[in-house]
Amino acid sequence: MKAALLLFATVALVALSGCGASTGLSPAKGTSLPVAPFGATATPTPNQLLTPETQARPDRSDELLTQSQQRRSDEFDLPPTR
Repeated sequence: MKAALLLFATVALVALSGCGASTGLSPAKGTSLPVAPFGATATPTPNQLLTPETQARPDRSDELLTQSQQRRSDEFDLPPTR
């Protein structure tokens, strides 16, 4: 039982060791990068294509609890009529 667990752990470590290898990004052989977007002066690099724009990952710009105030009474909060 322990031998099988040790074998499984060894195989898993060997399989995961290849996941950390990274090299420079380049298009596959025989292909090229996508054409430049409309209005762009140059074709973006692979790193530029992989970096999300601000619209894709917006920053949070509001602070929710900096100005907490007591709510005023709502004059239109009436009970239902029959």
